[in-house]
Amino acid sequence: MKKTAKTIFCCQACGYQAPKWMGKCPDCGAWDTLVEERQSLKQAKGLKYSLIASSSEPVPIDSIDLKDEKRLLTGIKEFDRALGGGLVAGTLVLIGGDPGIGKSTLMLQALYGIAETGRKVLYVSGEESIKQIRLRSKRLSTLSPDILVVSEVDLDSILAMVETTRPHVLVIDSIQTMYSTDLTSAPGSVSQVRESTVQLMLMAKRSGIPTFLVGHVTKDGAIAGPKLLEHMVDTVLYFEGDRNHVFRILRAVKNRFGSTNEIGVFEMKERGLDEVANPSALFLSERPENAAGSVVTASMEGSRPILVEIQALASSTSFGTPRRTILGLDQNRVALLTAVMEKKLGMHLMGHDIFMNVAGGVKIDEPAVDLGIVSAVASSFLDKPIPEATIVLGEVGLTGEVRAIGQVEIRVGEAKKMGFTRCLIPESNVKRMSSIKDIDITGIKTVSDAIETLF
Repeated sequence: MKKTAKTIFCCQACGYQAPKWMGKCPDCGAWDTLVEERQSLKQAKGLKYSLIASSSEPVPIDSIDLKDEKRLLTGIKEFDRALGGGLVAGTLVLIGGDPGIGKSTLMLQALYGIAETGRKVLYVSGEESIKQIRLRSKRLSTLSPDILVVSEVDLDSILAMVETTRPHVLVIDSIQTMYSTDLTSAPGSVSQVRESTVQLMLMAKRSGIPTFLVGHVTKDGAIAGPKLLEHMVDTVLYFEGDRNHVFRILRAVKNRFGSTNEIGVFEMKERGLDEVANPSALFLSERPENAAGSVVTASMEGSRPILVEIQALASSTSFGTPRRTILGLDQNRVALLTAVMEKKLGMHLMGHDIFMNVAGGVKIDEPAVDLGIVSAVASSFLDKPIPEATIVLGEVGLTGEVRAIGQVEIRVGEAKKMGFTRCLIPESNVKRMSSIKDIDITGIKTVSDAIETLF
């Protein structure tokens, strides 16, 4: 009898394949994650993909004709910003986030914005019926005759629909529910997710149809079927935020056609997601007055400056090892800066627990906010508030010096627009920047100068 399939054991956490079962995955170290799967010989040898790839011939790179194609806009400015300025033809975009965060809501609103321009779009749901989609679309006021919806999980049927309907944009919600008949494993397994993504990627590149893949996030915070999908797609967007709060942040972590530093800020309302045009005003709207441990700094998210409030609480402890609980900042960076403060400022922080938070749920990882961290901790330690109309910027070195930062004029301009009248920045930046009216700019050389100026 001719053999048509072989059995492999595939890790459901990382995609590692083994010829026999093992209790522990040798690649990612997870226990009891290897599941038996049958794979056809055609699929195992990769013949399906090689036949498709062999249809094109290599050409000289300078002979390729480039058409000046405009990006497709969704009508949601914050979403287009995170995408790098809009959708590129044939791009494959992966959107991940916790359950209930608003991924499907964002997709329906984006499709509605595209459909309003007269383009036909296709929304494929593997989790909801078409009646459920209709109810949600009515609540979001996103009803349009150009939005085609279907409830389907068979990948071959979906590809056939795309071939007949020829939509301008395709949405797959979610990629974990899709399955291919070439594999015998269950939907959601690593093999099925990988196979479905590869087939959709080939379809998008051949037809030029921008395709969105919605992916669920595991308990560890990674997209299910983890790095597997991130390598295949062109853009990876993470939808962050607490489902119990109204604010959502769409962050690009990979983008072949734009910056990975851009973010989009949204507010969850009764009728869906509403974009926030001025995030600085949003994050500073509830800042307490004359509170010790609170300071405002400016962080660059791509090409846009955002003013954020850094909060610190330094309280004495009777335990031998003080606690360091940090939210929204790099914990190692905070530990480094507290050591600099102990050495250069003489503050005995080893006897204090330090808790830090960035208001609004924003995550900051650039060194330009170092001086803001030092100022917030010192303010709480000394129990002296920082003047309300003061903003602090600068990178702090290990010897206590304050180093220059980039795009300082844009940051100061945003601070001026938000009503701040005084700005502490590195002195080397003051020498190179042009004068800005109606705001007092003070140059700082060391952290000691900053503390003396503030307090």
